[in-house]
Amino acid sequence: MKALRQQMALMAGTNGRVLIYGESGTGKELVAHAIHGLSARAEEPFIEVNCAAIPEELIESELFGHNRGSFTSAHEFEDRKFQKADRGSCFSTKWAI
Repeated sequence: MKALRQQMALMAGTNGRVLIYGESGTGKELVAHAIHGLSARAEEPFIEVNCAAIPEELIESELFGHNRGSFTSAHEFEDRKFQKADRGSCFSTKWAI
């Protein structure tokens, strides 16, 4: 646990991307929240994205947003996950690599 805390503090001081991996139920989301809370972005949004729950044909719209008329049900501009996480943190779960 001490080594994990040291790694989280080290990562929180950077603007780099962090890959948190492990088996289900091991606390990956808790680690992500802790890194965000220790970072300079702590006052900004922490946005979670469950990529497995988003249909493949809507993933781009969900992550990047869309403009009115982009597709059949797009009636107005809507910003999405990446815009909402601007200057904050975006944590994605169930990302298939």
